[in-house]
Amino acid sequence: MDRRSLIKHAGMAGVLAAGAAPAVHAQAALRWRLASSFPKSLDVLIGGTEQFAKEVSAMSGGKFTISVHTAGELMPAFGVVDGVQNGTVECAHTAPYYFFGKDESFALDCSIPFGLNSRQLTAWMFAGNGLKLMREFYSNFNIVNFPMGNSGAQMGGWYRKEIKTLADMKGMKMRIGGFGGRILERLGGVPQNIPAGEIYQALEKGTVDAAEWIGPHDDLKLGLYKVAPHYYYPGWWEGSTQFSLYVNQKAYDGLSPENKAIIQAASSRAHVSIQADYDYKNPGALKQLVSQGAKLHPFSNDIMKAAFKATEDVYAELSAKNPNWKKIYGDMKPFRADANLWARFTEQRFDSFMQSQKL
Repeated sequence: MDRRSLIKHAGMAGVLAAGAAPAVHAQAALRWRLASSFPKSLDVLIGGTEQFAKEVSAMSGGKFTISVHTAGELMPAFGVVDGVQNGTVECAHTAPYYFFGKDESFALDCSIPFGLNSRQLTAWMFAGNGLKLMREFYSNFNIVNFPMGNSGAQMGGWYRKEIKTLADMKGMKMRIGGFGGRILERLGGVPQNIPAGEIYQALEKGTVDAAEWIGPHDDLKLGLYKVAPHYYYPGWWEGSTQFSLYVNQKAYDGLSPENKAIIQAASSRAHVSIQADYDYKNPGALKQLVSQGAKLHPFSNDIMKAAFKATEDVYAELSAKNPNWKKIYGDMKPFRADANLWARFTEQRFDSFMQSQKL
C-alpha cells in the first residue's frame, strides 16, 4: 500500500470511529429497576425514592436511570431482599426490620426497641462503625446497603380502650411488627401481623384491640381514630426507623467510580429529605387528628420500665446465640450510652425548656 492510500484509509478509519462513538455511548447507558416495600399511599417514602431516582438521572446527565416500582408491582413488599440478592432487580427500598426473621441483625439497620433516635442512628451509621458493620453483615446476602430515610420517633399506636397499667396489656391483641411484637409478648400481649389496608376493619370489628402504624402524617390517612381513639406515645419500639437502599452486589461492583459516587450522593440526599418531610408534616397532622377526636396519652412509667427490662433481656439472649447480633449490637450499645449522656446536657434540657414555653 502506497503512502497516499495509507492516508486515505487512515482518514476513513477516523471517520468510522467518530461515527461509531454515539452508538458506543448509547450502549453504556444504565437502566435499573428499584422495587419498593411501600405502597403509593406512603407518599413521603415513595416521594423520597422517586427523588433519589431523579437525582441519579440528573447527576449522570440522563445516562443512569432508575425506575421506581411500588410494593406488588414487581414483587411482594417482603420479597425485596430475595429479589435484590438474586439479581431479579438491581435495587430496592425497604425497612430492614421486616426481615429480622432471616437474622435479627437486619433490625439494627432500621429500628430496635429502646435503640437510637434518628440523629444518633445517623451518627452511628455515618461517623461511627454502623455502616461498616452492616456492610459486612449484608455481604452474606449479596447486598450493599445505603441509609435512605428515617421516620424519626414514631407514635405508640391506637387503642380501643385506655391502657393505664401493665395489667391492661395482658391478653391485648395488637397489630405490631418486628421486635415490638416480641417485647409485647413478654408483657402479656398478643402481637398480630396485619397489612395496612386491613387495620381499620380489624379494629372496627374487634379482631384486634390496638394497632400501631407510623406517625401522624401516615396514621391520619388510615382513619384509625374513628374506631380506636386513644393515641399513645412514644413508640418505644421505634425511637427512630431508618429505611435502606439495597443494591445487588454484582450490579454495584459493575458501576464506574462515578456512578458509585452518584448512588451514594443521591441516597444521602434522599435520607435527609425523607426525614425532613416527616418532621415537617407530622406536627400539622397531629393537630388534625386531635381536632377530629384523637385522645393523646403517654405510656405510664411502669409500662415503659417493664418494656425496657424485657427488651434488655431479649438483647442479652440474642447476644448469647447470634454472633452477628453480638458483634453489631456490641458496638451500638456503648455508643447509645454515650449519646444519651451527652443529650442530657444539651438536647434534653434545651428541648424540655422550649416545649414548656408558650410559643
